[in-house]
Amino acid sequence: MKKLIGFIAFWIAVGMLLMLFLIHHILYGLILITLLLIIGYNFYFCN
Repeated sequence: MKKLIGFIAFWIAVGMLLMLFLIHHILYGLILITLLLIIGYNFYFCN
């Protein structure tokens, strides 16, 4: 289950990165992307 959550969080972060090019709320976007990438990495690679 942790791998699935990590995989989903990683791809949500990638989608949010694409969002930065369309919507210009850079600070909120970067904070959310950073948190999702950290969660995705920890859940997917660190057991």
